[in-house]
Amino acid sequence: MKVLLLNGSPRKNSNTGIALDEMVKIFNENGVETEVVQIGNKNIRGCMACGGCNKLGKCVIDDVVNELAPKFEEADGLVVASPVYYASANATLIAVLDRLFFSAKFNKTMKVGASVVCARRGGLSATFDELNKYFTISGMPVASSAYWNSIHGGAPGEAQQDAEGLHTMRQLARNMTFLMKSIALGKEKYGDPEVEPKQFTNFIR
Repeated sequence: MKVLLLNGSPRKNSNTGIALDEMVKIFNENGVETEVVQIGNKNIRGCMACGGCNKLGKCVIDDVVNELAPKFEEADGLVVASPVYYASANATLIAVLDRLFFSAKFNKTMKVGASVVCARRGGLSATFDELNKYFTISGMPVASSAYWNSIHGGAPGEAQQDAEGLHTMRQLARNMTFLMKSIALGKEKYGDPEVEPKQFTNFIR
């Protein structure tokens, strides 16, 4: 089992990072390989809607997004974590996710996804919902915890004081591990779910 974790914080020693570190401990205890990639401190532009990835099989902007694609393909699970800015995720992280999910053409069905959000006070649930949409449009089961996957902290290191938030992260990692292992066993016995050809429609008639 392998999990790729994307840290959307621009700060190296962030409260978002504390949440991910708590998850990594549990993953490692359960024999799950992890890789954490910090995204929020990088200079990454958004999708240009050029459609070039349909021909190239990768994004035309050759940066960290193309580096992440094979890691994502290899992983059994993806954790996406972000601080909250105006009830939304870090814009750099969103740019990465828009381009990664669209340009990486491999089948993402049944890879397990989990989003983690961190804030001083509010905007957590809106950001949580925003990040989960990348999973639910891609056929990826979403891992849950004992509470919404959030942790609180404003000043550096404050998340260490959020006992319930840290517990939520640990339980999330345990539940995600169980889900990934269960899906792997299910695939051995039943194979992948049948995929019906997609029909694209719009609202202009």
